[in-house]
Amino acid sequence: MSVEDLKAERESDKELVALDYNDIDRDVFGNEDGHDIRYKTLSWQLVAVLMIAEIVSNGMLSLPQSLAIVGIVPGLILIIFLGAFATFTSYLLIQFKLNHPEVHNMGDAGYILLGPVGREVLGLGTIIFAICGVGSVTLTGQLALASLSDSKLCLMLYAGIFAIPILLLSFPRTLDRLSWLSIPSVISILVAGLVGMIGSGVNPVPGRTLSATVSTDFFDAFVAITNPVFAYAGHFMFFILISEMKRPQDAMKAAYVLQGFATTFYAVFAIVVYAYIGETVASPSFSSLPPKWQKAAYAIAIPNFIIAGSLYAHTAAKVLFIRLFRNSEHLHSHTLIGWATWTGLIVIVNACSFILSIAVPIFSLLIGVAATLFASWYTYGIAGAFWLHDAWHIGGWKRLKERWIWTALSILTFLAGAFICVAGTYVICKLIVDAYASGSVGHPFSC
Repeated sequence: MSVEDLKAERESDKELVALDYNDIDRDVFGNEDGHDIRYKTLSWQLVAVLMIAEIVSNGMLSLPQSLAIVGIVPGLILIIFLGAFATFTSYLLIQFKLNHPEVHNMGDAGYILLGPVGREVLGLGTIIFAICGVGSVTLTGQLALASLSDSKLCLMLYAGIFAIPILLLSFPRTLDRLSWLSIPSVISILVAGLVGMIGSGVNPVPGRTLSATVSTDFFDAFVAITNPVFAYAGHFMFFILISEMKRPQDAMKAAYVLQGFATTFYAVFAIVVYAYIGETVASPSFSSLPPKWQKAAYAIAIPNFIIAGSLYAHTAAKVLFIRLFRNSEHLHSHTLIGWATWTGLIVIVNACSFILSIAVPIFSLLIGVAATLFASWYTYGIAGAFWLHDAWHIGGWKRLKERWIWTALSILTFLAGAFICVAGTYVICKLIVDAYASGSVGHPFSC
């Protein structure tokens, strides 16, 4: 995009505004009239459902433990602050997408910021994080199936059983097919959360200890911080979701619904479960419930875990597919090469996540490494860089000075992402070292 194009589309000096998104020549999917496969079919309501299904999933089950580590007051403030922060960065990401219709994923955005190196780093990070996301829900699904069957089978078999529906449901080429499946997914995690809260309420832990605040060191405190950070870590999919909207200009409506629902649900769930279970609450918190309530909560949540895993697998495959076939007939037509490639990518992505989840004993901690390295930037830090980039190309230093509040907020956003990345990586790496030192690390492919 040239500086002249940005200047021509600027409305006023009040704020950075989006370009005309009807620029078909620059849109990642172009003009879809007459094509066999049409991608731009999503309404903002369905995008909101997809966002909730992807983000409000197994990550919320660690939030009560965060309150146990730092106390109710700091934990609740953290959940609400990160929700508000995620809403702000959602706005920055969406404005950048509207300014650059050619952006389909973080790799494309990286190319605009840093050229070929940025494209490869952010694109690869998206794929790695998505694969780890599939592995994460596979492990949670493994626990759910083990709970439901009283651990009668090897855990590795449970992971294999759970991986099958994730594989099958990630095959649709367009997100509109997955969006309708996301509706029962959202209902399932909402009901499962309610069951978890009711189960903890009718079975409070005797002699439990509750604390408004807890004095703790930096390491333990940041462990508590990483849980809500990861619970909001879904922005890496936003560009992909918006690219398949009929009206990308409505994307912020979906983001408001997502963050409003997620922040409210997270706060209520974390407080209620912690209040009745206390400092001994486990992660995932459903595992702290009595057996019958644990089974009920896990059983109801399984559809959400499956759909979330399918969305992650779809995302990793879609990034590679668009990279291979952008502007080609294989993107919009039912060609043998197109479908064979898509099928191969889906199988490879799901196979990689499954193998990693059962072959790497510390995979749950490696998920944390991937999250701190990439999600800290995708959800928070890099949004500031996007705003600074476009503001600079509109008016250089003059524009940055005129919009000094936005400039300051964007710089602080970038620094916040850097802090979460560095501190989070240190914490996770220390957890890995401690796990090996304590002998708690298991063996590959073990039950």
